[in-house]
Amino acid sequence: MTKYFITGATGHLGQKVVTELAKLTAPTNIRIGIHNVQKSQVFQDGGFELVHLDYNDVAGMVQAFTGVNVVIYIPSITYDVQGRINEFENSLTAMKHAGVANIVDVSFIADQANNPFQMAGYYAYLPARLASSGMNYAIVKNSLYADPLIPYLPELIDRHNVIYPVGDKALSFISRQDSAEAIANVAVKPYLRNHGQNYLLTMDQNYNMVELSHIMSQVTGKKIGYSPVTLQEFADIYRAEGDGDELSSMYHAGALGLMDQVTTDFRHITGHEPESMAAFLKHNYQK
Repeated sequence: MTKYFITGATGHLGQKVVTELAKLTAPTNIRIGIHNVQKSQVFQDGGFELVHLDYNDVAGMVQAFTGVNVVIYIPSITYDVQGRINEFENSLTAMKHAGVANIVDVSFIADQANNPFQMAGYYAYLPARLASSGMNYAIVKNSLYADPLIPYLPELIDRHNVIYPVGDKALSFISRQDSAEAIANVAVKPYLRNHGQNYLLTMDQNYNMVELSHIMSQVTGKKIGYSPVTLQEFADIYRAEGDGDELSSMYHAGALGLMDQVTTDFRHITGHEPESMAAFLKHNYQK
């Protein structure tokens, strides 16, 4: 009986991964690491095993990981590179002491050595670190999530424009639902996860901002164009929300053409096409 462990399970992606994994194995085979006990109620009636997980407590993580065969590692949301690396190193140490043999690591498209995104250093570190870990592993990289576009649409309608500072470059997207389905499938199928695979999940095409704004106009029935602001202006607009500089650095990477890769990895993993941007927005936008 294979035992699965999911970190970051209370987040937007993590909850969907739990749901998708439970379609492929019994809930009793799924152990969920909870960082904030107050958020654990979302899983209380699902038949899952819940354990407390503290990335700074290696001994506690050894206990949490004991008896587990596969860890799905969804990182914390900290924007501190060294902090994320420390969390991952502590987790690796605990996994080894606990005898965990397999890890499915959730990463991000921005992992190039020349990528200016503030968290790129963490994502660039992962492949080499896992290759030297002695574990069976696969890396599943997400492209940009399409999901935040839904709550963002009213603001874009008010602005009459998409304002992402990426010029004429395209961006690649995936929905969290599609990402979760792929991650769960990689976790339960050893041939997909035991050979150091490095997947990138994307829709079947990328979208430049003229294409994206056109789709948004069709879905909302409102005219949305494209009028990019500068990177500094973008950071200033969203700094009050706490992540303006981080987002600006990510779109800087987009403006350099570092966020536009497209693959067929989702189809390779799941056997079917990912949801397109037009379909995703139509299914989720409420006028």
